[in-house]
Amino acid sequence: MGHAGMAATVVRYLRSVGSPTSASAEREPESVDALPRPDLRAVGDDERAPVSPAEFRSVLGNFASGVTVITAPPGADGEGDGGGGGPAGFACQSFASLSLDPPLVTFMVARTSTTWPRIARAGVFCVNILGAEQGELCRSFAVSGADKFAGVAHTPSPVTGSPRLDAVPAWIDCRIHAVHTGGDHLIVVGRVVAMGAAGEGDPLLFHKGRFGRLAD
Repeated sequence: MGHAGMAATVVRYLRSVGSPTSASAEREPESVDALPRPDLRAVGDDERAPVSPAEFRSVLGNFASGVTVITAPPGADGEGDGGGGGPAGFACQSFASLSLDPPLVTFMVARTSTTWPRIARAGVFCVNILGAEQGELCRSFAVSGADKFAGVAHTPSPVTGSPRLDAVPAWIDCRIHAVHTGGDHLIVVGRVVAMGAAGEGDPLLFHKGRFGRLAD
């Protein structure tokens, strides 16, 4: 998908949640259907879910994962986390590599996220993979409504300008390639345009609701 296709995908999402779009993005192809609205339900009101949310979280919590912070530069509207026109970011557990050729990665974000529309408007993001000692950094980006970047050192990533957090073991600079619906979440696919790694240090892990680290 080219830049025009990516832009159309993001515009469809923003329109589905009622967010404003730029004048240049108003000419959306008529053949493209709008994404379902955020009240989309996989189970109807008159149906019973096969598993309860509590059981779902409990069982899936047995799967250990790494932890990342997804960041994006200030959008054209100047919005950012905590106001003041700063960048946007949020803690993300659901990140994975997707494709080697072309180089693609993916992350999932709740449809109710207030940070995602800012990332969508920017059209780019940087995945900051956290190290074992960065649990507090993760917590600061998991708080809604706060200035998540307060006191956090960062530099612009080389291609997109998204915040690259200092001292992270690895980072991946991306442009939004596609956005798909997945129940109460969105599946965001990014095309990698730059990346780097320090090559040392253990990763920060998340397992059964708690942070952990690799044991020898």
